[in-house]
Amino acid sequence: MPRDVQYAHDGTRMRGLLFSTPGVSGSPTIVLVHDAFGLNGHTLETAERYAALGFTVFAADVWGDRLTPQAESEIGPLIGGMVGDRARWISRIAAAHEAAAAQPEVDASALVTIGYCFGGSSALEYLRTGGRTRGVVSIHGGLDLLAPDWSGARTDARVLVCTGADDPMATREQRAALETAMTGAGLDWETDLYSDTKHAFTNPSSSHSPMPHVVAYNPRSAARAWESTTRLLGELFPEIKEKNHA
Repeated sequence: MPRDVQYAHDGTRMRGLLFSTPGVSGSPTIVLVHDAFGLNGHTLETAERYAALGFTVFAADVWGDRLTPQAESEIGPLIGGMVGDRARWISRIAAAHEAAAAQPEVDASALVTIGYCFGGSSALEYLRTGGRTRGVVSIHGGLDLLAPDWSGARTDARVLVCTGADDPMATREQRAALETAMTGAGLDWETDLYSDTKHAFTNPSSSHSPMPHVVAYNPRSAARAWESTTRLLGELFPEIKEKNHA
């Protein structure tokens, strides 16, 4: 069972969840940053899936008090509030990393950040502004939300961007700008680009989106993103990979 981890940021109570193997301490850890819908069932299933690989997983609470918005009318102001105050946004992602690092199950020197949709944007922004992480995986992240200056990024992190060729929130121009910026910052990066793939392609509930021209589930692309992500995790943490193949 996951363990509740309460922490705070800017007067807001945050309620993260820690998934770990009983009795494990000092483990390589994934800081998982949720999409616009918060720590809902799909995100928690994703956390469990990563934990099954042998990682400790800290599911961050970005909205606070474990809010799980249900309607687009709720989501716009939440994302807009973060993008409109980037210092607050990045501080909130940093607070999640600090809360994760403070847990006894976690090796604070072996954190990797994985985010989906808004969480993917958050993971990239955390790295862009100097966040301490071994690696970042952005899966269908909104590249339209990113700021351009990567001069403060740490250069010892690996970056994987998994995105759809038909995602209007990650256009060809936005991808090119991000890649140019990461190259200029000296980062080791990779972009996996999937054909016939829109935004939020890993989430089966996207099949029922009222905006099918923007959002759509693509199981083949979802499987490819998972394979690429687990490959990178195995390269960053070979001890976990060896344990899984023992």
